[in-house]
Amino acid sequence: MSATARKTAPSAEDIRARKGKTPIVSLTAYTTPMARLMDAHCDFVLVGDSVGMVLHGLPSTLGVTMEMMILHGQAVARGLQLAMMVIDMPFGSYEEGPQQAFRNAARLMAETGAGAVKLEGGVEMADTIRFLVARGIPVMAHIGLTPQSVNTLGGYKVQGRDKQAATVMADARAVADAGAFSVVLEKVPQSLADQITAEVVIPTIGIGASAGCDGQILVVDDMLGFFTAFKAKFVKRYADLGAEAEAAIATYAAEVRTRAFPAAEHVFADQSPNKSAKT
Repeated sequence: MSATARKTAPSAEDIRARKGKTPIVSLTAYTTPMARLMDAHCDFVLVGDSVGMVLHGLPSTLGVTMEMMILHGQAVARGLQLAMMVIDMPFGSYEEGPQQAFRNAARLMAETGAGAVKLEGGVEMADTIRFLVARGIPVMAHIGLTPQSVNTLGGYKVQGRDKQAATVMADARAVADAGAFSVVLEKVPQSLADQITAEVVIPTIGIGASAGCDGQILVVDDMLGFFTAFKAKFVKRYADLGAEAEAAIATYAAEVRTRAFPAAEHVFADQSPNKSAKT
């Protein structure tokens, strides 16, 4: 069902039920205006910890805090009516164990209105996922390239080639068995993504994975051309709005310096020409 055909946002169980059906559409959002633009087109919107790099200029996602996620989650929630909101658990907010994860996941959901949380990790996070789900917190898992583990992975490299394939497959099975309602597959070989999609019972959401996944997600600033620090191979630029915005700003600056702006239509007369006579 398209977002425009819905009257309410889908739940985690609705997303789970989309396994093998019409592909699930998702993008990241960090602000109210952007959330409003994608609301009618996305099945779920992710408030990603990528906000740290995209909006705050951080070198990685590791410096993102709970407070940052809550602030941006609240902003995105104000722009959504038809799409479900999922929010990332930031680095350091869940790795200690299930109890820590529950406290922070519950806070994220309570303070933002998110319908689910997303956390990174496979086999090692299965017990935490199971603990959260048993206590009413829907969890989207994230395996393959997990950006919060970039320092131990040796960079933003493809995960799951050759002998690594069995590890990523085990991660997928573990998070599905633990009760995750879907799993993000990031930067894994196409054949492995297809195999995981065929074998696990929950929807797979690809980013640099395969068109055969049950859904796709991209960082909205990447696909619109706003974030230009680097461009990943898996990103398709659907627009170049960053260049268009810079050109518009340059035109504005030139018009201000030459006093071409503001023009007559942008300023106010002493008396309104349409002022009605008193009776």
